[in-house]
Amino acid sequence: MATTRHRLTSNVLIIFAILAISLTALCPAHSANAAEKKQPHTLINLADQELWKMNYPKADSIYTQLLRKSPDNPELYWKLARLQISLGESIPSGKNDIRQQHYRKAEEYARTSISLDSTNGKGHTWLAASIGMLAENTGTREKLKHAAKIKRELDIALQLNPNDETALSMLGSYYREAATIGWFRRMMGNAFIGEVPKGNYELAEKAFRKAISIDPGIIRNYHELALIYSKTDKLPEAITLMKTALNQPILIESDRKRLEEMRKLLKQHSEEQ
Repeated sequence: MATTRHRLTSNVLIIFAILAISLTALCPAHSANAAEKKQPHTLINLADQELWKMNYPKADSIYTQLLRKSPDNPELYWKLARLQISLGESIPSGKNDIRQQHYRKAEEYARTSISLDSTNGKGHTWLAASIGMLAENTGTREKLKHAAKIKRELDIALQLNPNDETALSMLGSYYREAATIGWFRRMMGNAFIGEVPKGNYELAEKAFRKAISIDPGIIRNYHELALIYSKTDKLPEAITLMKTALNQPILIESDRKRLEEMRKLLKQHSEEQ
């Protein structure tokens, strides 16, 4: 029994390490939705544009300038949370302490946004993202607690705005990773280390499909959905998604890695024909 418990703990730890990465390595600039891109060039939208260009210092300077003038603006706080996650995601994984500093700032900004206006779904979305990032270096039980918090914040965000493409994408990742937990490991996990997240590929597919319909320009969503189709014997659909992803703009550093992986997968499939 001790050996079974040890193996289970190790498996769940790996799963939630992946979950934390999946929920966040994506997210930063991933909410560059079409409506936001088309806004007139006000100062706040200029900051948004700098974010999409991955010019994070310039975006930070403008957001901070605006915050001095409007310290009670909840929108500025969730956008600063998004920026801090983008900054953390852009730092090499070896510099973990610096990454974590950005993620802690992101959590603070997101919580401030919620305290100023709890009905603004974006505050909850970016709180979920920051919690996911902070979970990277925690133990198994803590990862489970973080997963529960992430799911709760995503549920609130989507109750407030069912068309929040960022929250939908994160939820898709949550369900995709939860689907990899077999019934036995789930049962044993619930018994030994806490409630294990529930989800399946159908729920994940639904979330990603909706996210793509809202903003079809996000590389991550095509990649994640293609991985689901590869696992569920829908290879033609997976190939179509990956080819479509190759034509989308790069918005964050992890997009480059995803594109590289998809090119390799497409090449491998082509060679197998």
